[in-house]
Amino acid sequence: MIELTSISAGIGTIGILHGIDLRVPSSGIVAILGANGAGKTTLLRVISRVLPVLHGEVRFDGQVINGWRPHQVARAGLVHVPQGRQIIPTLTVEDNLLIGALHVPALTAVERKAGLEREYARFPILAQRRHTPGGSLSGGEQQMLAISRALMMRPKLIMLDEPSLGLAPMLVENIMAALVDLAGAGTAVLLVEQAAMAALKVASYGYVLQQGKVALKGPSAELLATPDLIRSYLG
Repeated sequence: MIELTSISAGIGTIGILHGIDLRVPSSGIVAILGANGAGKTTLLRVISRVLPVLHGEVRFDGQVINGWRPHQVARAGLVHVPQGRQIIPTLTVEDNLLIGALHVPALTAVERKAGLEREYARFPILAQRRHTPGGSLSGGEQQMLAISRALMMRPKLIMLDEPSLGLAPMLVENIMAALVDLAGAGTAVLLVEQAAMAALKVASYGYVLQQGKVALKGPSAELLATPDLIRSYLG
């Protein structure tokens, strides 16, 4: 679903990513791990075309997307849930969800309604709070809302940046379980996480970034067998 070849990128004149090769299959979960400043968020921003590519090639679903704009990428089925959730706090839960659906012009009213019911079934607390302003939700509820809003766009691949940040362990388990179910239904997931072990337990493959380079990669089962090595890269 995603193929990065020799990707170098940065912000202004500051180089952050250096020669990244990465593959995400058409289903399942791939985890991106690394300490703060390793380049994880920059990597997602490059894939979603928020940041330019200085060198290399980004392919999504077989197409080179280096020159695409972020809205084109999203409408093609690659949806990015950024760190910090970025819901609209003054709108209700349901209106936040419908904003996601409105980014897919071909969706009918019937399909939008079905999407709402699907997301309410995924995270029942959102159904209970459907008329509540998004800003009054707890951190975990806002994260669920951000994920569901992205899923209203019916993505082929969803990228999540630190979805567990600041959440209680039980909420992290709920979100990880939802991602496993999503991947099992055929949606590809690219998961950036500092909670390395939690991410590797749900992923099939993992990459560890260090100073903008891939320092370690492999099947999750193999990486989980070397926890001390993983921790050494996470600082």
